[in-house]
Amino acid sequence: MKKIEVITGKIHTYQTLKPFLNVCRFKGSKIVFTNGCFDLVHLGHIDYLARAADMGNILIVGVNTDSSVSRIKGPGRPVNSETTRSHVLASLLFVNAVILFDEPTPYELIKFIEPDVLVKGADWKKEDIVGYDIVKQNGGSVETIEYLDGYSTTGLVQKILSYNQVK
Repeated sequence: MKKIEVITGKIHTYQTLKPFLNVCRFKGSKIVFTNGCFDLVHLGHIDYLARAADMGNILIVGVNTDSSVSRIKGPGRPVNSETTRSHVLASLLFVNAVILFDEPTPYELIKFIEPDVLVKGADWKKEDIVGYDIVKQNGGSVETIEYLDGYSTTGLVQKILSYNQVK
């Protein structure tokens, strides 16, 4: 199998994710879920995702669609398309599956996946994390991860824009 096929094989729809989840559960894998825009992947994202992956055996990443990112972040975002963002995330060795979602929150996706561990950044209070109720009701855990200082997509975009203004 070619490397690009391995990457594209990690990008799922609801229809392809279901059998993937069934196999993972059959094997007794601990499923971790997190989500985000992941517009310009940087070291902060890598650190966050690697630590999330360490909380189980399978890491599934929900990625906001382009229209969802625009609604959340405003005009001009995302910088990278949902196809690009999905492929970049799927190319990470510790990411096992990527799925796009267009809803305002990943609540329905979390209900569909029923992860053992739900992970978000530590800027969230655990009880306020979307899907907390689903995961706790199913006996799972909700965890937060501190962000790596000095890394943000917004900061990176501002740095790029200011660099172009200097020239």
